[in-house]
Amino acid sequence: MRALVVYESLWGNTASIAQAIADELRSSMEVEVVDTDAAPTSVDGYDLVLVGGPTHAFSMTRPSTRETAVAQHGAPMSPGRGIREWLDGLVQAPRGTRAVTFDTRVDRPRLPGSAARAAKQELRSLGFDIVAKQESFRVHDYGGPLVDGEAERARDWARGIARAVLAA
Repeated sequence: MRALVVYESLWGNTASIAQAIADELRSSMEVEVVDTDAAPTSVDGYDLVLVGGPTHAFSMTRPSTRETAVAQHGAPMSPGRGIREWLDGLVQAPRGTRAVTFDTRVDRPRLPGSAARAAKQELRSLGFDIVAKQESFRVHDYGGPLVDGEAERARDWARGIARAVLAA
């Protein structure tokens, strides 16, 4: 089984979650981890696709929210394309390709909206089989760090995804 983990990260927190997920999945499958700038436009050949990004303005980032994160909140990097743009350029999923989504978001204040929920809807419209509910991982303030225990929670979540996918 082959899995692709695609992530968008501005402060490195979502990248850390993506890596924790990939590390756990590697115990049961072949895994490739790429940021959105390096992600392929076709997922042909992958059995499972995991997509994650930060929640900005209640959803997936946009070029304007990424620019604001850098200019006003001190984000050290901004991808050329986020998960929104990557999904827009993604070709229809091969039949039976499974997917799941995750995001990072500030712990306090708890705000509505979810990049993972929006990405899940996009993946479903592209023909992916969504195999689990989206998951959110918490960070302190805009730049993090991750809330204590979130990387381990990501590994636990990935372990459950692997069990479900391999049992199907």
